[in-house]
Formats: sequence, C-alpha cells, structure tokens
Amino acid sequence: MNEVKVAQDFMRRKLVTLSPHTKVLDGVARLLRDNISGAPVVDDQNQYVGVFSEKACMKALSGSVAAAIELGISAPKVREFMKRDLITLSQDDDVFRSIDHILSKRISGAPVVDAKGNFLGIFSEKTAMRVLVAALYDQVPGTNVGSYMNLDRNRIIDENDCLHDVARKFEETPYRRLPILHGEKLAGQVSRRDVLRAQHRIALEVADRVRRNGASGSIAESAKDHEVGDFADTAALTLGPNADILQIAQLFLNSPYRRVPIVSGGKLVGQISRRDLLEAAADLLRPDPARHQASPLYLSPLADSLPPSMR
Repeated sequence: MNEVKVAQDFMRRKLVTLSPHTKVLDGVARLLRDNISGAPVVDDQNQYVGVFSEKACMKALSGSVAAAIELGISAPKVREFMKRDLITLSQDDDVFRSIDHILSKRISGAPVVDAKGNFLGIFSEKTAMRVLVAALYDQVPGTNVGSYMNLDRNRIIDENDCLHDVARKFEETPYRRLPILHGEKLAGQVSRRDVLRAQHRIALEVADRVRRNGASGSIAESAKDHEVGDFADTAALTLGPNADILQIAQLFLNSPYRRVPIVSGGKLVGQISRRDLLEAAADLLRPDPARHQASPLYLSPLADSLPPSMR
C-alpha cells in the first residue's frame, strides 16, 4: 500500500516572507512583483506571526484609497483595468484535463462558457478540490467541468463599476475573480490582483502628494505609512509538518485560504498552497482507470476524518 503523503513531503521551503515592520506599500509591491497572492509574516527569529494576504493588503490600502477621494484623485472604472484575453473552459471539458490545464497555465481558475461565448460559471482551484475529495472515494458524479463549476451569479460585475465598489466586493466575499458580461457573453474578468495593483498605484500617488504638499486631519491619518504587522492575519490557520494530504484538502475546502503555513515549534518551516496540493495529487486526479479504482483504498484509513457532507 502506498504511503499517505504528509505536508513535509511536498511543502515549499523556499518562501517569500515579510517582516512585521515592513511598510505596507513595500509589502504590497513585493507581492505584486513576485506575482504571489500572499506571504507569511515572520519575526527576526523566524517565529511565525501571521499571513499578509491579498485581502489584508486591500484592508491596509483602504485608508489611502479613502484619502484619494478627498484629494480628488479619481478611481478607475472596471473597463480600465479588466482583463479581456482570458483562458476559458467548456462545461463538457474533462475535469481532470482541465485541472492539469489550469495548473500548467499557472492560473487559479477559469470562466466556463458555451459555444456562443455565454458565461456559465467558474471552475477554480477550490472546485478542483471537490473533484479530489470525490475521486478519493470513487464517487465522482460526473467527469466534466459542468459537474463542478461554481454557478453563483452574484459575482458578476459591470464594466462601469468603480474600483472602490469592486474592492469592497472582494473584501466581503471569498471570490478571487469577478466576470464582466455583455448581455450573457463573457466580456472580461477582474481578479483580486488587478484591483490590488490599481489600489497600489493610487496609494503611491496619495503618498507622493502628501509628501510634497503635506496634509492634516483625516487625510494625514488615512495616508499614514502603516506596517505589515498591523494588518497581518494572525488568526490564519496553520498545520504541522505531519498533517496528511486529506487534512490539508479539508482545510482548503472548509476555509477561504489559498495557502496554509506549516509551523513547527512556533517557527515557519514551509507552506502549502492549493496549487501545491493539486500538483501533489495530480497522479490521482488524472483519468487512469487502474489508479482511479485504487484511489479509495489509498486513503481509506483517513475516511473517518471527513465530515459527512464530504463523504
């Protein structure tokens, strides 16, 4: 019988980390430059402090964005920063090949459209996790994308929406991407990173104006150069190096997190993202009949740890 993989078998050890004393604008710039959606925060002794995520970044920049409004700096509309050239999937695409596709393209999900380009839903890393759990027990209700895509239409936004409204939607929901439609046809998409990049530009402009012209009252307070430690998510869930692959999948399924820090003795020793987990399970997810039939046996000792809704 194959050994069950645990965190230390596939966690990433070489990480981008931030200090609690890193300035917010510098921290956000680092995430954007390295094209990552968050970073663990550690002190000088590598003791784990928390996570500086995209949502934490948005919260940290909200003061500067508020100051921008008072300074008369106009916020862009969605049409000015939305992405139009998108990777899409069909509802009839094989779900396992689609998972391989989003992994190879290094994207966290893709819109699903029909033959006419009409928007149907979203297939994401999180929906791929549900495929993984279903595959573990040989209870896959369907092998196409349409069986797993997210159908929630509350995520749809308009190209004339303002940056501030879209940022608020991201802060209040677990979504990482919001589609824009023309009628029912997919016209584009905005990701958290798109919004964060636009917010960062505005925050830099506010900081420059305050530095050159000075400010007082609410503008001075809103534009204050805070530190990453003021906004890091110190309650973010962590796991130990011996957490098994099913425990990690459960955490991702039952929380909004895209990465889980691996902590031992209070020190950060690694990190696992949703992508890392999917890549580690890639052999299981691919449509190999012999392997697929064996997969329930592979993790059967862990079955009791699943909540009823996932069995």
